[in-house]
Amino acid sequence: MKFLIDAQLPRSLTKIFLERGFDCIHIFDLELGNKTPDKIINEISIQEKRIVITKDSDFFYSQMIKKEPYKLILVKLGNISKNDLLEFFSDHFEEIVSKIKKEDLLLIR
Repeated sequence: MKFLIDAQLPRSLTKIFLERGFDCIHIFDLELGNKTPDKIINEISIQEKRIVITKDSDFFYSQMIKKEPYKLILVKLGNISKNDLLEFFSDHFEEIVSKIKKEDLLLIR
């Protein structure tokens, strides 16, 4: 599985995926970085079968209406610290990956 982490989430989140053997990039790794339009993110996601991880609800509506991006993990944990977010993903990693294998959309809250 491949992942693409959106701008509202820390770049350090990619490390959790990479350490577990997954292909993972952050939007800042793309040519346009944070200025990459959602349309391009969706195109990359579909072309490369990358699961988008974001806090941006626009992707939720796009997934529901157009089935774009390829798959989506929508993070709605509120305003937690970066360390708490990273700890959450570390602690629940197996469960997150298991669920997104079976579903097109995973809401984390």
